[in-house]
Amino acid sequence: MRKQEASPAIPAPGEGKRGKEGYIGYLLRQAAGAYRLRVERALDEFAVTQPQFATLTMLSAYPGISNADLARLAVLTPQTVSVIVGNLEKAGSLVRKPHAVHGRIQHLDLSDSGRALLKKCRERVQRLERELTAGLSADEERAVRRWLVAVATADAAQL
Repeated sequence: MRKQEASPAIPAPGEGKRGKEGYIGYLLRQAAGAYRLRVERALDEFAVTQPQFATLTMLSAYPGISNADLARLAVLTPQTVSVIVGNLEKAGSLVRKPHAVHGRIQHLDLSDSGRALLKKCRERVQRLERELTAGLSADEERAVRRWLVAVATADAAQL
């Protein structure tokens, strides 16, 4: 009979394969998860989730978009966006308007209360993002932003 070997200790974030020597894809996922958790905590007082914040943000930036466009912009599934839109509509944060030409398509816009909610949420998230970039010079922040955009658009460039 073999002796049962003890499992190796799981490294904390920033250590072992979860640190500088880790796989880039894993590190991106780890960072995204940590960021999402911080946003969720920052917006908890307003009962807004990170996907809801992304939805409100994209509706503010691109008023009148459809659910399908919103899903693409917010990087969410159409099913998730449908649930979020329904919940935000019930809460009075957004309104649906019929498309002028296509009867089945509905445009989405923020209501006045939705704009007020987004303003409060943005203040919290902007504070969080200032904390995240506090140790970076302006050039370093621009480099990080360029790199993240390059990662996000790499597949589109190959099509």
